[in-house]
Amino acid sequence: MAIFILPYANAQQTPNPFPPLENPDRIVLNVTEDPSTSVAITWRTSTAVTKGIVEIMPVSADPADIVKANKHEAVSSPFQHNDISAYYHSIVIKNLMPATKYMYRVGYDKYWSEWFHIKTAGKPGDKISFIYMGDVQVGMKTLWPRVVRQAFGKMPEANAIMYAGDIVNRGDNDDEWGELFYGGSFIHAMIPGIPSPGNHEYSKTKDGNLSALWRPQFTLPENGPATEKLKETVYFTDIQGMRFISLNSNEAEEVPEDLISQKLWLDSVLKHNPNKWTCIIFHHPVYSVSKSRDNPWLRDNFKPLFDKYKVDLILQGHDHAYARGMKKIPYENGPEFSGTMYVISVAGSKMYEENKKDWMDKNGGHTQLYQLITVDGDVLSYKCYTATGALYDSFELIKRKGRRNKLVENEPGVAAIWQNHLTNIKDY
Repeated sequence: MAIFILPYANAQQTPNPFPPLENPDRIVLNVTEDPSTSVAITWRTSTAVTKGIVEIMPVSADPADIVKANKHEAVSSPFQHNDISAYYHSIVIKNLMPATKYMYRVGYDKYWSEWFHIKTAGKPGDKISFIYMGDVQVGMKTLWPRVVRQAFGKMPEANAIMYAGDIVNRGDNDDEWGELFYGGSFIHAMIPGIPSPGNHEYSKTKDGNLSALWRPQFTLPENGPATEKLKETVYFTDIQGMRFISLNSNEAEEVPEDLISQKLWLDSVLKHNPNKWTCIIFHHPVYSVSKSRDNPWLRDNFKPLFDKYKVDLILQGHDHAYARGMKKIPYENGPEFSGTMYVISVAGSKMYEENKKDWMDKNGGHTQLYQLITVDGDVLSYKCYTATGALYDSFELIKRKGRRNKLVENEPGVAAIWQNHLTNIKDY
């Protein structure tokens, strides 16, 4: 995490509805390069609290055991942005035990958070589960909370939650981030986040910089390209036999040098990948839903790498509708179709018109969605749900050595009927 001190300019004219206080807020758990032995934690306080401590220990049902918790001092740095003055506190705690439940709290002196339960990742081959969110952007405090709570309710011990950019609408507006953390509440502190920036995390000014709030409030792996502008936006983490990669498609579109550096870095990260499965997340779609949008620069530079290294899953946002495709997408330099599944989704309340295009296997629109994905051995299972909890789309990818993945379509209606049948038997 890096802290930026910005001049007092363009201050918000209305009172900040989410001011920093002495008690910790915006507590965020993020992935590290090795989530089986380490965790990254970030939080915020007012300027009255200039130090931060994490107390952490294996979970215990006896409240008296909290005196045994290990104490770790965070890196605490002042932050000034427009009319916001705060301290951000961040730490990466290492040397933890794999596949182990821990409890932790953050704070200092008499100002502390509640205790949270978390679990470190296990070993390669263990079953993986994670949540994927398309653009949140709008409705962070009103309509999105029901989505993230549904996802958490169905998958409370997910290994990670992934965000495909445009997490807020105006990245430099502190009150929008306040709405996001209000909407997600304790979930942010319990499931490690894998956020990837979108164009709305960048300012609309001429310099077009990444939001001043991004790096202070997230502590992410710094294993990306050696370019300052890409730090903590381009990175990877390995979880139980799956490599998760975040790319910064906004910088790739706007800055040719950053496109090249990401392309070279990605080639190396995919080439030296010991994991069976690979998932990549970024904002702009390789194949778009919108009639007026196309991203040939992204497709021409990155898709050959996805094909070459047999990437399994590409998760995207930006188009505020739903689509996925694999069977109709050509494979680089060959007659076969792709073994990579491309998905676009939306989690917030801002919707665009859906458009049927040749590359799509499924598509839809005007529906808030979240995705729950599991990987167990050679099978990746994908389930897309609506904000009401109804199954919207479902498929499986079967890993086949030396060949492209096999796609198995699951009809949501049939799955829902079967699930209801099982529920009725249980209730009876």
